[in-house]
Amino acid sequence: MESRWRKAKMSLGLNLCVYVPRTLEGADDGSPDTGSSTAALVSPVASSSSAATSANTTPTAEQSNGRASAGAGAGALMPTTPTPTSAGLRLSKSGSKSFKKTCAICLTTMKPGQGHALFTAECSHTFHFHCISANVKHGSSSCPVCRIKWKELPFRGPLPGELPQGNARINPVNGYQHGGHMTILRPLPRARSSGRLHHLAALLPDTDPSTFNDDEPLDLSCEAAEDSQQGCLRTVEIKTYPEFTEVPEHSSERNFTVLIHLKAPLAQHLQSPSNLGDGNGLSTTRAPVDLITVLDVSGSMAGTKLALLKRAMGFVIQNLGSSDRLSVIAFSSSARRLFPLRRMTESGRQQSLLAVNSLTSNGGTNIAEGLRKGSKVIEERQAKNPVCSIILLSDGQDTYTVSPTAGVHKGAPEYCALLPSTNGNQQVPVHVFGFGADHDSVSLHSISQNSGGTFSFIETEAAIQDAFAQCIGGLLSVVAQGLHVKVESLHPDVHFGSIRSGSYSSRVSDDKRNGSIDVGDLYAEEEKDFLVSVNIPQGCGETSLLKVGCVYKDPLMKETVNMADVQVKISRPAFVSVQSVSIEVDRQKNRLHAAEVMAEARFSAERGDLANAVSLLEDCRRMIMGSASGQSGDRLCQSLDAELKEMQDRMANRQRYEASGRAYVLSGLSSHSWQRATARGDSTDSESLIQAYQTSSMVDMLLRSQTMTRSSTPRPTPQMRHAKSFPARPQPR
Repeated sequence: MESRWRKAKMSLGLNLCVYVPRTLEGADDGSPDTGSSTAALVSPVASSSSAATSANTTPTAEQSNGRASAGAGAGALMPTTPTPTSAGLRLSKSGSKSFKKTCAICLTTMKPGQGHALFTAECSHTFHFHCISANVKHGSSSCPVCRIKWKELPFRGPLPGELPQGNARINPVNGYQHGGHMTILRPLPRARSSGRLHHLAALLPDTDPSTFNDDEPLDLSCEAAEDSQQGCLRTVEIKTYPEFTEVPEHSSERNFTVLIHLKAPLAQHLQSPSNLGDGNGLSTTRAPVDLITVLDVSGSMAGTKLALLKRAMGFVIQNLGSSDRLSVIAFSSSARRLFPLRRMTESGRQQSLLAVNSLTSNGGTNIAEGLRKGSKVIEERQAKNPVCSIILLSDGQDTYTVSPTAGVHKGAPEYCALLPSTNGNQQVPVHVFGFGADHDSVSLHSISQNSGGTFSFIETEAAIQDAFAQCIGGLLSVVAQGLHVKVESLHPDVHFGSIRSGSYSSRVSDDKRNGSIDVGDLYAEEEKDFLVSVNIPQGCGETSLLKVGCVYKDPLMKETVNMADVQVKISRPAFVSVQSVSIEVDRQKNRLHAAEVMAEARFSAERGDLANAVSLLEDCRRMIMGSASGQSGDRLCQSLDAELKEMQDRMANRQRYEASGRAYVLSGLSSHSWQRATARGDSTDSESLIQAYQTSSMVDMLLRSQTMTRSSTPRPTPQMRHAKSFPARPQPR
């Protein structure tokens, strides 16, 4: 005994991993000693020479398991050579007091005899077995406390709810339990025998598998629910509005405008439970989603930011249905996947929450690596849900990929190559959230713009959850995919001039008689407007200008839907006393003009001419409010006026423009170019935002988010009441 203590003291002086010798006292709970001992790592990172010495005395995993099992089964004496393993064995009263501590993962008390198996790692840190095995399953191969790289890993056995009741012992393969302590060992692949390499591995981030093909299979049981809904009408509505309904017969027009208006169908609600539910009891017939969240956990996210991000992710997890799948990528100086695409069943939610809550902030900001791994998850998945998207959040400049002084158009080429590849015409959008005053709004906007996603500016910390809620409110309501609009001339002398479609790809044939627009996904009740310019020849009676049709895929029914063509005709009387412009066409002209002026004002601001930028915005405001739709009290025009005024205020001086003006303008441009809601400014409650393309599903998810973050259910803001009770556009006369 004296010889063993002498060896232990010498090892302590050398910072070696040693075993505390077995004492003659019993355990603290009065049970007899079983001849076990526990590895105690004195220093988290030993010196290279010490680590090498320790490595030379370490047996293989198979030898460690065999010795431990023998000691547990027959009370055999422990070997005379100290052998650190990951055996979770008990200490006597003279040993460690780790049982009075809390689990570093779930932050609850650890004490033997409470029905939870405990695991003590080779570095001496102890955790609940189900916590650490879930952590390992998420891809971690090092201690969550000291970050020491483990030589052996616990692999996941039965879930806590699956454990036998009573005092029955668990004896899985290669596993054993003593008084509430449980160890199931799995040797690490390609274990390093060099002490120096092991020392370096402790300083590196956890590594991910080379191929992300371990996504959880889809829930095929939802097919029956889909089949039962074959009778539901889920069709996109097409309406057209000519700029004028009458044109004199002897007149010709060169830039006559026709508005094409699309509106997606309502989300279908069921009375009975469905596997496509949202996680809170609301059952809807909707397409399940594959969602990948790429989250910035760099050092600047420490404190309240990270806490609120975890809360926002908790909201996302709780509102995904059992057929939806989620994967989380965390990035700082490097990036790692917390867990593969996993269905959000009850157990899936619990494990996902556990993984997200274990996040810590440190290091730099490597946006490119996070985006690369997020794209890798999408591209290498074995199964595919109908809807797929990436959510990316960052609060800082990319310190690894793009120089912060690269100019106005920095970052676009580098990031474009990292976007997920598309399958056919279906693009995977990356919805990007710039957080705070220090993020790189130009680069983040370029990521969203090139992927077909939106860019949101989160100015205050408390708005993270609401911003996420608005985004997933749309993603969880997709009712049409790959929507393609076709436009064809009906008169031999009617030719197309241009198609104004914002960021949506559009084409006009060489003969100017055919055109098309690629719209992509539509959320429930979402509306899209496009302006087509045509020439009108002379004629009498009535002139047929063009016809509009569309084709898309119903993601739930997995069927292609071809909508009947809608024709556009105008009357050709001999004389027209008064030509009344269409309010619908005029308001969309105002929207597109406002977006163009925003881009021009930003260009002036980047050149340092803030006075000219403010002047451009002021002129646009006067033009909009003096137009026919502005004079009629149109709500979109009022919203545009308020938004342009806010941009003027944020361009008052260079400091304010750098802090928030640039991001605010870019978020507005993203919203108007895609005709999709984005979060910007202080919150999601501003009038300009509420009126800008929010759908009922988004508003409902926002209210749900606000209900969760307040002690009582909030009263809807006046703007929200308007969004719910007033249509987004005037009804056709």
